[in-house]
Amino acid sequence: MRVYSATDVGQKRKMNQDYVFVSKDPVGNLPNLFVVADGMGGHNAGDYASSHAVQILIDEIQKNADFNPIKVIRHAIETANTEIREQARRDVQLRGMGTTIVVLTIVGHYAYVANVGDSRLYVIENGIHQVTRDHSLVQEMVRMGELKAEDAKNHPDKNIITRALGAERTVDIDFFDLKLEPGSTILMCSDGLSNMVEDKSMEEIILKKDQDLTKKGEILVREANMNGGKDNIAIVLVEPFTNEVEKC
Repeated sequence: MRVYSATDVGQKRKMNQDYVFVSKDPVGNLPNLFVVADGMGGHNAGDYASSHAVQILIDEIQKNADFNPIKVIRHAIETANTEIREQARRDVQLRGMGTTIVVLTIVGHYAYVANVGDSRLYVIENGIHQVTRDHSLVQEMVRMGELKAEDAKNHPDKNIITRALGAERTVDIDFFDLKLEPGSTILMCSDGLSNMVEDKSMEEIILKKDQDLTKKGEILVREANMNGGKDNIAIVLVEPFTNEVEKC
């Protein structure tokens, strides 16, 4: 398994509120764990929300004796949601904080994915396929036929999300499981990448035969910044079926 991960503050923001976690080694009963979180909130609240939610998630996974990956991840996300809300209630400076989260574990040839918010997971094989569904106002409008997909990219409300950790007492989580084919690459990212780089461009970069995984990741971040870098950028790339390990 090869893995690359990075976060970048982008060109317009002063603080990086994105957070990533990668482990090719077991975390609790999960054989590996990959997470992208995109925080929101004033002052340092967004930065705290994303990093703290991921740490709670990891702690809960490590303590869980269950072997069902969906049950393990669900419990961890629900606990993180409760804790983020409780801390925001206790500390006025953290009021209104929240975070998106997308979580991946790979068991054998199967990927198990959980998602809350508009951070994404793609699988790139012969083409690019977005596995997760954005929990955003604009994407809800697209799904209901009220807005054309090509108009969603530049819609003034595109940053309004409809689900986040910390937003409600209970959190609605989307789960996906899929079989991975040999040669596939997984891309997890915040909207700082997906809003700045078209899916087709991401596909072309990742499918380049003459670049290693680290170089592909660096090119993706550079492209997002060259296209405006309007938000923080978080990226995790995973090649599940390789034995070599690259530095991240």
